[in-house]
Amino acid sequence: MVVLSKIYTRTGDAGTTALGNGVRVPKTSPRVEAYGTVDEANATIGMARLHAGGEMDALLAAIQNDLFDLGADLCRPDMAKDAEAEYPPLRMTAGQVDRLEAEIDAMNEALEPLRSFVLPGGSALSSHLHLCRTVTRRAERLCVALAGTEDVNEAAVRYLNRLSDWFFVASRIANDDGRADVLWVPGANRT
Repeated sequence: MVVLSKIYTRTGDAGTTALGNGVRVPKTSPRVEAYGTVDEANATIGMARLHAGGEMDALLAAIQNDLFDLGADLCRPDMAKDAEAEYPPLRMTAGQVDRLEAEIDAMNEALEPLRSFVLPGGSALSSHLHLCRTVTRRAERLCVALAGTEDVNEAAVRYLNRLSDWFFVASRIANDDGRADVLWVPGANRT
């Protein structure tokens, strides 16, 4: 269990932070940028949940919990040393990705196929879910860049890729099952 008795520590005043293995790195390191952006995505979900109810709220709550798992995964480098750790590091799993895929498939059954790209908008919930999608895409790009130079759990990258798709489909559900989608009209404002 996590116990936070003091929120400020002053240990980051010089611009460094500790990773999950205790190693200190600059706050601008690619790993910190990646899990910081995952945290930002999680905050956008909190805003979306203000407009969600019922099953959608429950699904979003589960994703928020997953994103804390993902942050814990990303802040712990050196997966090859997991067996040596005092406590087993928390890693994302294929099952979490599979769950997102099943949820996407279930939501997609209610939707008509798209005939145009969708503009972010429509309902308040849909608009917030589009923001969740774009921040998640940025987190994914940062994780992919990190994976080019450091060890990153493949399931973490797959989860983020699938999650942005999840947010897109959920945004259409939030727009009256796609009936209130705002569609792109190519060249509509050309003169």
